[in-house]
Amino acid sequence: MNKQQVKGAANQAAGAVKKEVGKLTGDTSTQVGGHAQELKGKVQKNVGDAREVVRNDNEERREGKLDR
Repeated sequence: MNKQQVKGAANQAAGAVKKEVGKLTGDTSTQVGGHAQELKGKVQKNVGDAREVVRNDNEERREGKLDR
């Protein structure tokens, strides 16, 4: 797991909480902000996932396990 994956998961969780608080309080601004933070987290996590795949492929290539 890399930093982007951790930051992404944290932003997703914080955004989901913020979005729900906005729903409960009727604060549209907080709700929209939470949704935006949640989406940011999803993007960060996906970037981290892609980096992890590349890193793993590079490691396998160095070890001679990949024939590309």
